[in-house]
Amino acid sequence: MNVFGSYAAIGDSFTEGVGDPGPDGTYVGWADRFAVLLADRLPEHDAFRYANLAVRGRLLDQIVEEQVPRAKELAPDLVTFCAGGNDIIRPGSDPDDVAERFERAVADLTSAVGTVMVTTGFDTRDVPVLRHLRGKIATYTAHVRAIADRYGCPVLDLWSLKSVQDRRAWDGDRLHLSPEGHTRVALRAAQVLGIPVPADPDQPWPPLPPRGTLEVRRDDILWAREYLVPWIGRRLRGESSGDHVAAKRPDLLPL
Repeated sequence: MNVFGSYAAIGDSFTEGVGDPGPDGTYVGWADRFAVLLADRLPEHDAFRYANLAVRGRLLDQIVEEQVPRAKELAPDLVTFCAGGNDIIRPGSDPDDVAERFERAVADLTSAVGTVMVTTGFDTRDVPVLRHLRGKIATYTAHVRAIADRYGCPVLDLWSLKSVQDRRAWDGDRLHLSPEGHTRVALRAAQVLGIPVPADPDQPWPPLPPRGTLEVRRDDILWAREYLVPWIGRRLRGESSGDHVAAKRPDLLPL
């Protein structure tokens, strides 16, 4: 039985939980939901401790500089490490180079904490914004799996999670998961560690009515106005969505 008394999540917006807002406005996300599943495995009077160090917009080198040392300092039983996605979607990025830097961080982490779970990229075949990057993401994903083999890391394989290829698994910005998408990832993370889950993360979605060409076009125009134009503007100004954002849970606190 896999039982962990403490867990720290490191990464970018995906792990911070962007797209899954809680009642107080703070993002929840798959890592928080996964932490609850882990906590439920402990005996009733044992305190489970959880930290989420992830910050939206962070590149791999920033995560390695800011979050990896803190995770080593906290020394939890389990760390989830998802990074490199923001690097891969940048024009001109080299997935081989990103993977080399990712491996150095994995080697560092595995020398200091109990278990390090690494996360692959999504299959973006049906994600309009990221479809053209599918080859680069697949290359990086292959590297991540090979790195995991070398260091004995469990793998949260999002490429094989077919249910998140449905558009209902994604937020309106088409870059982050919806609450249901985050929930399915949390369930899959628990499955990777052999933890029983209350629902199948790959359970098929209910059928959707067909969408007409005009409806699709209207949605694309609204998306471009609300999300794409501001995103391009931040790029041109050298800004990040994570500027002035701090980790939401920087210490190992009881859940």
